[in-house]
Amino acid sequence: MKVARVDEIRGLDRRAIEEFGISEGLLMEDAGEAVYFVILNEFGVRGKRFVVFCGSGNNGGDGLVVARKIHSNDGEVKVFLLDEETKFKGAAKRNFEIASKMPVEICRVSSIESMKAAVLHSDAIVDAIFGTGLTREVTGIYKDVIQLINESQKMVFSVDIPSGINGNTAEVMGVAVRADYTVTFGLPKLGNILYPGYARGGKLYLSHISYPAALYNSDVIKVEINNPIELRERDKDSHKGDYGKVLFIAGSSSYLGAPYFSALSFLKAGGGLSYLAAPKSICPFLASKGSEIVFLPQEETSSGSIALENEEALLEFSERVDMVIMGPGLSLNEETQELVRELAQEIKKPLLIDGDGITAIVRDKEKIKNRKAVTVLTPHSGEMSRISKKEISEIKKNRIEILQCTTEELNAMIVLKGAHSLIGYPDGSVFINLSGNPGMATAGSGDVLTGTIAAMFGLGLSLEDAVKMGVFIHGFSGDLAAKDKGEDGIMAQDILDYLPAAMKRYREDFNEMSRTFYGGIFVV
Repeated sequence: MKVARVDEIRGLDRRAIEEFGISEGLLMEDAGEAVYFVILNEFGVRGKRFVVFCGSGNNGGDGLVVARKIHSNDGEVKVFLLDEETKFKGAAKRNFEIASKMPVEICRVSSIESMKAAVLHSDAIVDAIFGTGLTREVTGIYKDVIQLINESQKMVFSVDIPSGINGNTAEVMGVAVRADYTVTFGLPKLGNILYPGYARGGKLYLSHISYPAALYNSDVIKVEINNPIELRERDKDSHKGDYGKVLFIAGSSSYLGAPYFSALSFLKAGGGLSYLAAPKSICPFLASKGSEIVFLPQEETSSGSIALENEEALLEFSERVDMVIMGPGLSLNEETQELVRELAQEIKKPLLIDGDGITAIVRDKEKIKNRKAVTVLTPHSGEMSRISKKEISEIKKNRIEILQCTTEELNAMIVLKGAHSLIGYPDGSVFINLSGNPGMATAGSGDVLTGTIAAMFGLGLSLEDAVKMGVFIHGFSGDLAAKDKGEDGIMAQDILDYLPAAMKRYREDFNEMSRTFYGGIFVV
């Protein structure tokens, strides 16, 4: 499913009107009908009391449609206008005129006190104050109303997006509604799907509001939900080499967990042969924990990291595998960092660079720009800041745009890790991942991700799809761990241990996951 920027959804509205003759009034009617349908199915209408807060834009017009339908189906409804009625235009104006002729109480907000009694005695609230185009800080009576809604502890249905959320950046513009349900239209907006906006929306529904499929599936829209991809069945007549051979260049005397989690997660997620090139002094310890890994002991620097003298042998061995993972726990030793840069330039197989490997590459990004084989980077926001030379605060506000620019600049796929991780490609495509939970913000989690991505490649997906599904399965494993153990205290070992169960459930429940976008969006 595509995810739109605000200007893109406006473009789709315009095309629906101009190319297909779908009037603005019909789009608004469809939107209100969708919200009413969700209210009816999730909460009920008959005999219940509703307060509808309306702004003066099309979002307010949608709210007026909802109010009319609630009234028509034996619900009690009161509408509060937060602007002068003269500000309504077009279809919103017509819906105000219709509602005004019905026995629906419509009041202009004069003070917060004038609304408190109605809110207190209501069963649910419909938030139709601001739409997706909000770009300014919320102040004045609007701020007061949103705070009243949040403090009321009533059931809240938001129209298109919780009021106060920026539709493009998902920022809270000072204050924002906390909805129990949000019904968005045409396509989800970035503000519906990215954090912190996603956390304010509750259960998310989508109505295509009469858009022809050609509109909402347009190739012009480059951002999508990371929807599950079906995995091929494991052939009964197969051997370990059929499920991928991957070389992990990882570890140092100070970082023993990273190489273990990376190399073993590949096997736990279904991969075939895992080779780990690590400093020779730590290989016996790692072998005691992960005896299924094939070890390639490496000469060391004085600080216990992989020495530059191993370069030729590592390059030679890389020709024997399908993919190389480089970086987890390698350390910041300068000699080792130089080794990373040289290997990145010379390795001819698909290469995933993580952790300390990213730090090395940032010093000379030209080393990866001209690689003929695919390059994948898996930075967290701090590492992305160093790669893109943007402040972390700027990245949080413009994650999609900065990711698109950086993938194009480096000619690399990039997984920007975080809440709803983003997977970006050099052609500008970006996929938003919905699996995962806050408990996964723990040391070693990213190392498990690298091996999971490699496993998906070993299972037969293209590398482009393997990156997407590796991110999904990694998050899904963390979700299974959290379900059993709770989010507090989940460790990388838990995510690793739940990978086989995640793969089993993924295969068994694939159709359901595909239909519901892993519980993220429900289409009405």
